[in-house]
Amino acid sequence: MAIQLYNTLTGKVEEFVTIEPNRVRMYACGPTVYDYGHIGNFRTFVAVDLLYRFLRQSGYDVRYVMNITDVDDKIIRNAARDGVTVNQYTAKFEQAFREDSEALNIEPPILVRATEHIPQMAEFIARLEQQGIAYKTDDGSYYFRIAKFPGYGKLSKKDFSGMEDGARVDVDEYEKDNARDFALWKSPKPGEASWQTQIGPGRPGWHIECSVMSMEQLGDTFDLHAGGEDLIFPHHENEIAQSEALTGKPFAHFWFHSRFLLVEGEKMSKSLGNFFTIRDLVLKGHKPSSIRYLLTSVPYRNQLNFTFDGLKQAAVSVERLRNFELRLNTGVFPDGTSPEMQALGGDTRQRITDALSDDLNTAQAQAAIFEMVRAANAAADEGKLYRADIAPLLAALRHFDEIFAVIADNPPDDDLGKMKSVLAWAEAEGRASEVGDELSRLAGSAGLSNDAVNQKISELEAARKARNFKASDALRAELKAAGILVENTKDGVRWRRE
Repeated sequence: MAIQLYNTLTGKVEEFVTIEPNRVRMYACGPTVYDYGHIGNFRTFVAVDLLYRFLRQSGYDVRYVMNITDVDDKIIRNAARDGVTVNQYTAKFEQAFREDSEALNIEPPILVRATEHIPQMAEFIARLEQQGIAYKTDDGSYYFRIAKFPGYGKLSKKDFSGMEDGARVDVDEYEKDNARDFALWKSPKPGEASWQTQIGPGRPGWHIECSVMSMEQLGDTFDLHAGGEDLIFPHHENEIAQSEALTGKPFAHFWFHSRFLLVEGEKMSKSLGNFFTIRDLVLKGHKPSSIRYLLTSVPYRNQLNFTFDGLKQAAVSVERLRNFELRLNTGVFPDGTSPEMQALGGDTRQRITDALSDDLNTAQAQAAIFEMVRAANAAADEGKLYRADIAPLLAALRHFDEIFAVIADNPPDDDLGKMKSVLAWAEAEGRASEVGDELSRLAGSAGLSNDAVNQKISELEAARKARNFKASDALRAELKAAGILVENTKDGVRWRRE
């Protein structure tokens, strides 16, 4: 089944056809590192990660580039306020983005920084000026002349026919219908960071950064550009204008945009107290795997209502998948094979692929894997799951987790270990008082390796067989305090991390 994706540029779902056979060049707008990333940002980053993983699983050779915006209005203002350089100000937040991405099992793209491409940006602007598309103002700033690009508005589907020719806007982010000549280069102001370049001193505007970095990494024309829906206008519209005006070629063939999310039914806002970073949620005791699962539970073009009840249900779903995998790996099954179970694994893999090929329908893919879990568990309970049936079921789980990345749980790199690292961060940031008992308990379980847990389980079993119930109860309590739940099943003793 060919991959179908919604293309914002054309306004419809269409077959994803690459410029070169079996090769994808894709670019995503990354973080502006002036603060910690919030869950709305990471909904987009996770959605793009799923797309990247699925393209790769589908056999494409994918070159995936993401920018780090480490110079813009907010960064310049905050760095000047704090009396530090731009690089000093952004270093902490860039590192946090990398750590949060790793915690959420986001595959690392090729990351490129805006501050490392400023000479190229100046050259780009100089070429636009030579063609009469950009112009310089008396203060040394440069602007893009929108009237020189008749296709302006084709991405956002806005009608700008009545806009005032020559009106300018200086700020990077502005009102949704405020179409004016936008800043490509900003002249320096006292106390602000600036760079000396071939077009004079100053700093780049936000929009020019992505055009220069994407085209340097992927060429004048590439397959797919991704980002959040809030970037459609003005940012992506301006990227198209300046890039295509310079080259005369299509910029990106497909545009992939993720919807906003709501938090408990409301727009996320610091004033409403419902603004959460990934670290805020971990401090509350929520596992990164649960956060990732919830962020993927609703297809990327639909609005996700992020709730704490939903986060708890996501944790249950992840544990159910992990327990099923554990049952397959450790259970005792009779010899033989079941045609139904043999077919179930392969059918489930196909259903997952078909769902994701249908505009990345993650909800249907998750439904497919849980229908397999229900059917296989029922067969196992009835003694109708056989040893030869295990491999295709495990293969389906791996196929699912190559995309969703929530099942694997191997210390010290599991999500509990990542939660433990947040404790150290909270202490360094003076937020230790926000660490709840649940996080301390959960993170404490990461201190026990699988081998250590298995050793204690063996000791517990030996104590029970020796009828030393005081010792066995003490071991069980020790494991429980470390977040390890011990279960007696028909297949024997199993354990899992709570």
